[in-house]
Amino acid sequence: MGSGMWSTDVYDAADRYRRATGKSAFSYSDSGARTVHPALDPRGAGRESRDSAEHPQSTAISVLFDVTGSMRQVPRTLQTKLPQLLGLLLRQGYAPDPQIMFGAIGDATCDRVPLQVGQFESDNRMDDDLGRIVLEGGGGGQMTESYELAMYYMARHTVADCWEKRGRRGYLFIIGDELAYPRVDRRQVSRLIGDELGEDVPLRQIVDEVTRRWDTYYLLPAGSHYAGNAKVLDFWRDLLGQNAVVLDDLDAVCETIALTVGLGEQAVDLDQGLQDLERAGSTAAGTVSKALAQLRGGPRDQVSALPAPSAPPSTRGVTRL
Repeated sequence: MGSGMWSTDVYDAADRYRRATGKSAFSYSDSGARTVHPALDPRGAGRESRDSAEHPQSTAISVLFDVTGSMRQVPRTLQTKLPQLLGLLLRQGYAPDPQIMFGAIGDATCDRVPLQVGQFESDNRMDDDLGRIVLEGGGGGQMTESYELAMYYMARHTVADCWEKRGRRGYLFIIGDELAYPRVDRRQVSRLIGDELGEDVPLRQIVDEVTRRWDTYYLLPAGSHYAGNAKVLDFWRDLLGQNAVVLDDLDAVCETIALTVGLGEQAVDLDQGLQDLERAGSTAAGTVSKALAQLRGGPRDQVSALPAPSAPPSTRGVTRL
């Protein structure tokens, strides 16, 4: 997937139509849907970021967010900031041929729709995928959500040419405010994804798997229920080191993602990136500067414990479309 070109004109026309008719950008969820949209159903399906004549140097970027409780505002914020995110990535040249996939995370112990995964897209279909996400707003109230299940899917059911052809990891951003469960539950995997595992998978093992192919970041935004909670931040920093990032302002999430990718691709340094934000009319420079100061040298150089290999590994366990 990943064909086509993003058009801000198409996005603006759709936005004007929604405003004129009173329709929501999240009409599927707001209609009362409580089952995963077929296009976002992970069961028996994989997701691909592939090179093409239009996009010969594809860069895979995945954004998965918690949609429980107060975190339901995250996708709405992302949706309004899509043109700014794509503008920074494309016009500023932060990443060659970005292909973006959106998905949502809930709690597989109690939610109806605990995992939703879109496709990697280069055009306005990424906006369509956002609009199909069910904003369930559930969760079990115990400071844990099924982030480990989402990481399992990313580790074993995605294919990206940036990795397979060039040995360069894609980017995975998880936006949330709680802890992951300690193990990937094999029964949940069977029910929601379709894999039959002999045993549960420890969290640390699945983190090692996903970070082998994905530069993985956990963004903890202000305004979420557990924002500022030391237990949550310590938990993710133990797993991901300085890639666990605190955001003082949820509205800065798109700018943070764009600049993190730009730093990782060594297309920009932080000071230059902050100047780009100001020229683009963004007011998020202060928040982004504080959040990403630790990544000033470039996250691919500093953070990942497993450097990108010279040759891609076996794709065992990856579902191909």
